[in-house]
Amino acid sequence: MDRARSTAVDPDVDLRVPAQRHELTGTPWPVLAAVAAGGALGAVARYGLTGRWPHSASAFPWVTFVINVSGCLLIGCLMVLVEHLWVGRRLVRPFLGAGVLGGFTTFSSYVLDIQRLLAAGVAGLALVYLAGTVLAALLAVWCGQLLTHTLLRVPRRFGRARGRRHDETAR
Repeated sequence: MDRARSTAVDPDVDLRVPAQRHELTGTPWPVLAAVAAGGALGAVARYGLTGRWPHSASAFPWVTFVINVSGCLLIGCLMVLVEHLWVGRRLVRPFLGAGVLGGFTTFSSYVLDIQRLLAAGVAGLALVYLAGTVLAALLAVWCGQLLTHTLLRVPRRFGRARGRRHDETAR
């Protein structure tokens, strides 16, 4: 195997965290299968919700908004759980994060909804949706992390400079 392939990095893995380094070893097939299976589940859930509650081209796309914001809330929760509760479980993050939540949330539908709103002549609503989704999604990730930290009663970190992670102190 050439050097470039052996040093490929998964963008979800922080090489500074010893518990995550092992995710890069071995064959990628179990991780790819976990992402694919999770992605199928997430996409089916999204498809079901958007089919159940369609909206007109000039109306606020509430279903896509709720899907994206709730997915961001859940990804905030998931990252804390993976960091503090499910440490070392190789397939949890790929299955639930990139897979289920990646398949569930939908940036492409978000962009299409903005395009449809603009085409329908409601540029103001399109702008509100554009900015509102981004702000609500960022707030949702933060709230998910905060809520999960609180429920697990583990200290919150807002950057590496504030302290070492629990798995780094175990060295």
